[in-house]
Amino acid sequence: MTTPITGGDRQNPAGIKTLAIRLEPDVHTQLTLIAQLRNSTITDEIRKALMAHIAGIKDNADLSSQAESALAEIDREAAARREAIAQLFGSDPEATKTRPARGR
Repeated sequence: MTTPITGGDRQNPAGIKTLAIRLEPDVHTQLTLIAQLRNSTITDEIRKALMAHIAGIKDNADLSSQAESALAEIDREAAARREAIAQLFGSDPEATKTRPARGR
């Protein structure tokens, strides 16, 4: 579960997410030892591991292909929604971008 941190939280700057994870006791013990030996914190060690994991994922061709497919699907859905709005409010899709909101 992630929880957004607001700017009012003095321990966490705005934009930082708090993430709770469950670790097996032996993994926690090992991670604690690693952090102590490196003169670091468990949080910093987890961050380093996550950054290394993300860096490795970026080079994964299969995942890159899946991301491209996801982007194409997003584009198709956006085009369909634009078309629906154009049909609902007029035939010119550009007109829906500039039409002022109606109020009472």
